[in-house]
Amino acid sequence: MNIFSAMKPEKVYGSLDVMPWNELAGEGIKTALLDFDNTLGPDHATEPEEYSYKCVKMIEEAGIRCCLVSNAKSGRSSKIAEMLGIPCVTYANKPGTSGVLKAIKLMESSPKTCVMVGDQIFTDVIAGNRSGVRTFMVERLHKKEVWYIVLKRVFERIVRAIARF
Repeated sequence: MNIFSAMKPEKVYGSLDVMPWNELAGEGIKTALLDFDNTLGPDHATEPEEYSYKCVKMIEEAGIRCCLVSNAKSGRSSKIAEMLGIPCVTYANKPGTSGVLKAIKLMESSPKTCVMVGDQIFTDVIAGNRSGVRTFMVERLHKKEVWYIVLKRVFERIVRAIARF
C-alpha cells in the first residue's frame, strides 16, 4: 500500500447520520469503529451530545455494533463510551494499527466485517486502511478545533485536492 492509497477513504460523507448504515449491514458490515472528536461529538468534549446518542442508536438499529476508537486519554474516552453504552479503545495510536486491531478483537469481529469512520485523514483513515478495514471519512462535525488539528487540516486539504475526494 503506497502512502496516497493509505490516505484515501472509500467515500466521504457529510456526517455519520447520512451514511447508508442499512446498506452497509446488507453488505456484511457488523461493526462500526468510530472516532469521537469531531466525528461522533464535539472536539475535546467530556460528554456526548444529543447527536452522538442519535448516531449510535441509528447505527445499532441497522444491526451494526459500535466501538469508540479514540486517541484521547482513557478517562475522557471511557466515560463518553460508557455514557453511550458502547465499548471503547483508548490511546488508539492512530495512524498506527494497534488500536484498530485491538477494537476488532474486542468486538470479536474481523477486518472484513468492520468499517472505520472518522474525520481525519492522518489518523482515522490511515489507521483503518492499514488495518485492512473499509474506511469512510466524515466532514468535521464542528469548526472549533485545537491548534494542532487546525494545522493538520491544511495538509488534509492538499491531500484531498490531489486525490480528489
